[in-house]
Amino acid sequence: MAAPERGNIVILTGAGISAESGLGTFRDKGGIWEKFDWQKLATPEAFAADPHSVHAFYNARRDNLLAAEPNDAHRALAALEMLWRGEERGDYLLVTQNIDDLHARGGSMEVLHMHGELLKSRCNFCGHLFEHEHAVSARTPCPACNKAGGLRPHVVWFGEMPLGLDTIYEALGGCDLFIAIGTSGTVYPAAGFVAEAKAAGAWTVELSLEPGEVSTLFDERHYGPATKLVPDWLGRF
Repeated sequence: MAAPERGNIVILTGAGISAESGLGTFRDKGGIWEKFDWQKLATPEAFAADPHSVHAFYNARRDNLLAAEPNDAHRALAALEMLWRGEERGDYLLVTQNIDDLHARGGSMEVLHMHGELLKSRCNFCGHLFEHEHAVSARTPCPACNKAGGLRPHVVWFGEMPLGLDTIYEALGGCDLFIAIGTSGTVYPAAGFVAEAKAAGAWTVELSLEPGEVSTLFDERHYGPATKLVPDWLGRF
């Protein structure tokens, strides 16, 4: 299919787009959840039982993120957004499952983080949400209510509802092109986005290192490193 000159675009990115920036994937062989037990680190129950271990895990990941840099795939998406919005070619929504900020640092202007953001914290006591790049512990006070012990990473844990789903489903229902980049297709509801887009009549494209679990649903599939695939495919526009 030739790249459309106009239309509504929805793009979904997963861990594969940030892997070449040095950030670990989760479910691949050798990924984060092979090395760590998510039940002890990524649930509300785990945080209530052992906040020290949960904070230590996310503090280490935060340090890793701050040392990383956006790659050519992130920058290619930012260029597409600038083109699409600047020339008013249609609606454009970039949704990421990633909790890193590499899309923003790569130049993307608007990003919907459906699984939250690692460089933000929020308070379980007062609900205050704020930018936070530093280490957090159970003794760190909330800057709003000044209570200690309530701060948690602003990330969606297992058993919690992803963010922005109403916005995402509305966009999928009216999109003409859906592109999934670097996502395994194993985590719902994101794994079901391709079916939603196809039901709306969209052309669907998978750009990933290898086929995911819902690959057969895509109209077009390309496999390889994101830093090559994404700039090459988006170069059609």
